[in-house]
Amino acid sequence: MTKKNEISRRTILRGLSGAAIGLPFLEEMLVCNAVAAKAGAQIPVRAFNVFFGLGIPKPLQTEGFEGVLEPLKPLRDKLLIMREVDQVRCDESGINAHFDGASGAFTATPPNGEAKAGGASLDQVIRRELYPGGLPAGMVPTLVGGTFFRRSRVSRYVHSYNSDGTVAATMQEKPRDLFQRVFGAVAIDDRDPDARRDRIKQSVLDSVVDEYRYYTGNNSPLGSASKARVAEHLERIREYEQRAFSMKHQKDSGGPPRPPRSALRHGGAADPGGQGIDITLEELTTEWRLMADLYALAIEMDRARFGSLTFLAAGERIRLTGDYHYGGRKICTFDDARQQNASGDKGCSHEWWHKFKEDKKNEQLRAHAHMKMREVAYFLTRLDKTREANGKSILQNSLITISTESGDGRHNNVKRELSGVFHAITGANDRFKTGQIMDVRAEGLDVYNSITAAMGAKAELGPKKRDKRKIDQIRA
Repeated sequence: MTKKNEISRRTILRGLSGAAIGLPFLEEMLVCNAVAAKAGAQIPVRAFNVFFGLGIPKPLQTEGFEGVLEPLKPLRDKLLIMREVDQVRCDESGINAHFDGASGAFTATPPNGEAKAGGASLDQVIRRELYPGGLPAGMVPTLVGGTFFRRSRVSRYVHSYNSDGTVAATMQEKPRDLFQRVFGAVAIDDRDPDARRDRIKQSVLDSVVDEYRYYTGNNSPLGSASKARVAEHLERIREYEQRAFSMKHQKDSGGPPRPPRSALRHGGAADPGGQGIDITLEELTTEWRLMADLYALAIEMDRARFGSLTFLAAGERIRLTGDYHYGGRKICTFDDARQQNASGDKGCSHEWWHKFKEDKKNEQLRAHAHMKMREVAYFLTRLDKTREANGKSILQNSLITISTESGDGRHNNVKRELSGVFHAITGANDRFKTGQIMDVRAEGLDVYNSITAAMGAKAELGPKKRDKRKIDQIRA
């Protein structure tokens, strides 16, 4: 075995401070040409749930990529869009369908109280089956993050659950918290105010500098192309860290300038009395895209293989303002409170969903839904940029399940509201058909169990005593 064959796929740079920085995939990580020819074995199984709030009314889904799904069109060959997915079994009497639908997203079961789902989410079923002894050392077992503001009831915003319905991991809703969850933190003495102040001048990369020098120096087992890739990889980590922590820009650091520190509300302040908050489109998307970048980087570095990412919570209450552009054209101007001629929760964007009428233009709802798809597509596109050993992108090799809470938005008919809930999945390394919009006409529970079975899991979601149906048409 040559020196260049000695690099493990799990090689991680470790620092004394607790930082753990995984290397990107390098050609030296393939043991030999024979293994390279069978590179599918080098691709890890991954499953992530991507949630967006408020849903897409069923009639709008029939317009395909000519309507609100337009931002997904560039990725259409890598997605299977599934319509006519029934989540009515997720209805819990006495609780509104925003919460029920959100709890059922990725579990296909009704909630179990206000702090628990009814059972496991599909990502956790796959994780437990394929890694019964736990994930490889140095990995985040489950990564849960997102940008959201509606706080009541956990499953409005958390979308990864253990088999007993408890959350699979703590939600990371601030970019700096997500960064530290993935990459560790610089060790400081919290009792020392000078040390706390100096934290923003330090980097987790400072603690792995010796290993970095080894892999990019004369004695490195890497070739010139891989050395350059490692250097570029670590510079990207530094960039995202600087964006997350708003570190002071140093001219000799080689990093780009950072945007101002986020002023968005989090915790209880993000949902004052359930009345909603005022926020601009720029504020919303700037924070979300940093979160999406950090989450995607964690996947690229093989620090995370399972979890969920949320863009706006179920029943989200924000009063959005700003001009929305896509594809070089202006779609609309968001000004929810003024356009609703209302204040508080009645002036929030979620009211457009309650006012949905099939025989109306629903212009504001369409614009909001279109924007949500643009931001979901931002994350998916980020994963589509990195190629793996089999020549496919991380997006193509992973199971990314995209869903939401509602198929309508109006509360006066549960059957209608929890039927036709939008779903899409990626190919998961050729396990599922992509490049199609398919009317599956099936219960969500059967769809999910067909997905987990195709991923190699024997365990099933939902009650054991139930007539089951395999949705074979979604499998490649």
